Amino acid sequence: MSQRSDTSSDGGLRSAVVVNPTKVDVDQLRDTVTRALADAGWPEPSWYETTVNDPGRGQTRQAVEAGAEVVFVCGGDGTILSCVNALVGTDVAMAVLPVGTGNLLAANLGLSGDVAGGIEIALERGRRLLDVGVVGDQVFTVMAGMGFDAQMLAATSETTKARIGWPAYLVGAVRHLRDRPMRVVIRIDDDAPRRRRARTVLVANVGRLQGGVRLLADAEPDDGYLDVAILTPRTVRHWAVLIWAVVAKRERVPRMEVFRCRRVQITSNRRQPRQLDGDLITPEKALRAHVRPKALWLCVPRPAEAPDLSVDAATVSRRGERRIERVRGE
Repeated sequence: MSQRSDTSSDGGLRSAVVVNPTKVDVDQLRDTVTRALADAGWPEPSWYETTVNDPGRGQTRQAVEAGAEVVFVCGGDGTILSCVNALVGTDVAMAVLPVGTGNLLAANLGLSGDVAGGIEIALERGRRLLDVGVVGDQVFTVMAGMGFDAQMLAATSETTKARIGWPAYLVGAVRHLRDRPMRVVIRIDDDAPRRRRARTVLVANVGRLQGGVRLLADAEPDDGYLDVAILTPRTVRHWAVLIWAVVAKRERVPRMEVFRCRRVQITSNRRQPRQLDGDLITPEKALRAHVRPKALWLCVPRPAEAPDLSVDAATVSRRGERRIERVRGE
C-alpha cells in the first residue's frame, strides 16, 4: 500500500482542470474551483476543455508538460479514462470531480460525489498509488469486460442515462439476458487453458459495479493483481439467482468463478463487444489484459487507510461545502 501526503510549506501546488464541457456549466465550475483554490493559497489553475476528437488524453498531457502537479478531471467515466491514460507513470496526481452517469472510479474508491468534496480532497493532499490494468495501448482503473457487460452498455442510450441515471443500464441488460453464451478459452497467467460457455468475462482492478453493487469482495486497487470473474448463467432463473447472491453478499455466487492473476487472455469463438471502464472499444475475438502495479497517483481522503479507499468521504465533502460557502460569502 503506497501513500503520500504532500505537506510542503512552499504554498499551493500547480494544478490544471480538464473538463468535459457537455457535462457541466464550465463558467460556474471555473468560479467555484478558482475561489476554493485561492482560499487555500493555491495558484489559479490552467484550464483545458475536452473535444469530440480528444476526450481528455491530449489535454492532460499538455497539463503535465506545462508543470501541473495535480490535474482535476471533471467529466464522466470516458473523460476520466482518457485522462488516466495520460497520467499513468507520472508523478502527477489526479483529482476526480465526478459528473455524468457512471463514475465507476469514484464509486469504487469512496471518493466524493460532488465538486466541493473533490476539490477539498485534493487540497488536503492525501494521495494513493494505484494499479491499472492494460489492454493493448490503453489502461483501465476499474474493469475491462467482454460479452454481456459490453452488450448492456451498447444497448443503453445516452438519453435514458441522462434522464434516469445508472438504472438505465438495467434497461440495456434486460434486452440481452437471453442471448446465447460465447465459447471462450481463458488463459490465466501460466495456468492451463480453461474452456467455458460464458455470458461475460470481467477483468477487474476493483470490485463494484453500477449502483454500488460489489461483485468482487476481494478486489483491491493496489495489490498488484487483477481479478477475473467468469459468469456462466444460461437462463433468466440463473441470472436471478446470481444477482440475488451478489446483492445479498453471499460468500459463494452461483454461476460465477473468480480467479486472481497478473495477466489473462480471453479468446472467444466469435467477435464480441468489449469495454474498458464503461467505454466501448472495438469488438474482437480476444481480450488480453495485464496489471501495471503502482502506476497512478490519485487524490483520496486522508488518512487513506481503508482497503478500498472509502475513507470519510462524507466528512470531507462537508468540509468542502463549508469552504465553498465561505468563499462565496454565503
